[in-house]
Amino acid sequence: MQMLTSRRHVLTGLAGGVAAMAGGRTHAATARMAQPNFIVILTDDMGYGDIGPMGGKTIATPYLDKMARSGRVLTDYYAPANTCTPSRAGMLTGRYAIRTGLNRPLLARDTAVLPRSETSIAKALRPQYASAMIGKWHLGHSGPDWSPLNYGFDLFYGLPYSHDITPLSLCEDAGQGMRTVPFVHATLQQQFCDRAERFITDNRERPFFLNLSLSSPHLPNFPASSWAGKSHKAGAYGDSVMEIDAIVGRVLDCLSRNGIERQSLVLFTSDNGPWFEGSPGGLRGRKGGSGFDGAYRVPFVAHMPGTVGRGRRDAIAMGIDLMPTFLAMAGLSPPPGLAMDGKDIGAVLKAGAPTPHDHLILFNQDDVIGIRTQRWKYVAADYYAGTLALTDMRGYPGLYDMLAGPEDYSVASVHPAVARGMRELFLAERERFRPLRTNPTDPLADQERHHPAWVLPQPWRDWPQ
Repeated sequence: MQMLTSRRHVLTGLAGGVAAMAGGRTHAATARMAQPNFIVILTDDMGYGDIGPMGGKTIATPYLDKMARSGRVLTDYYAPANTCTPSRAGMLTGRYAIRTGLNRPLLARDTAVLPRSETSIAKALRPQYASAMIGKWHLGHSGPDWSPLNYGFDLFYGLPYSHDITPLSLCEDAGQGMRTVPFVHATLQQQFCDRAERFITDNRERPFFLNLSLSSPHLPNFPASSWAGKSHKAGAYGDSVMEIDAIVGRVLDCLSRNGIERQSLVLFTSDNGPWFEGSPGGLRGRKGGSGFDGAYRVPFVAHMPGTVGRGRRDAIAMGIDLMPTFLAMAGLSPPPGLAMDGKDIGAVLKAGAPTPHDHLILFNQDDVIGIRTQRWKYVAADYYAGTLALTDMRGYPGLYDMLAGPEDYSVASVHPAVARGMRELFLAERERFRPLRTNPTDPLADQERHHPAWVLPQPWRDWPQ
């Protein structure tokens, strides 16, 4: 500790002269390695319309608004799944969650964990990067090896799963074994932020990856006392969103104080769409619901002054893109033999380039349920009376023109050739991922056997193509 303290005093002295010539840049900004920091602020069940940068008007989010004005907003960014566990698995591995076996939210009784064979962002960035997982984990909590430290992280400070699941413990593991930490629900998000600020400050002189995974605004809401009652139009849910917004401001201020704001890529997003509360922002559907955008399309704001461009961009992207993007920005190659589904979206963030994706696949647990290209969206099934129904086999092909607005009306009758092409792509992806199913019962396949022919409704099925 004495040697580290002495090193920091020396660096401080060296940087003093540099700061005078470089407009006040601190020693941390000049003496650290060139590789950027990566910070993902991941919320739980936040809706597309809950914050100002995505068009929300009901809840005040001044810090996110400011972040968006100086950064990049992706309007067509998708969570990797429509529920939390598979979405988080996809984000951390760069792979569709069906490859990991984690296809549904884990409950207290579940024993599944993220396979140790999976390569997480933290593992791929080692040893150049320090990494911390702070907040909600929800990728397995059973057995002796579930700690995030077994997946490349140097620090875990958080919950094993959502804050509405019991029994609930706040855990900390910094390499000396897991221990529990006292907490109350109303201060939990602030505790996460406090620990994140410590991690940033402690690692300001080296590259780091921080996954700040807030467990809010997942229901029930427990806003801190300083935020309770502040959102008069959106109740306790709105209070929680306002608290999250303030936490974003704290993180950005911490980076600025440590002189590393321009060396840090900060991403703000959510694991899926809103649950029983929250605004999908005019999008169809909610968390856990089939393949419509309200379940998958979530806020996304990127901030890195001097690197990330400004403005809004509709290029399609997904949480599986974070890992390849971080590796490319860090100048690192993916581990040999690792098959990632994500793409490097660095050019989208920096220069507003077109999407690198031909299409994105939307999963509902084990089932491929939708396909999104830049313009078109095909949704093959929807829930009715609690059952997932294969709607296209019943003569209701769901083709949506995403340039025209929300998924209110299928335009398959207007674009029959596009509908056929999108359905062929959907069927091909279903077959590609079918061997990876964990549920031997395939309800959509059973429905296909009862409706073997795809019949386009009259009178337009025989129109010229």
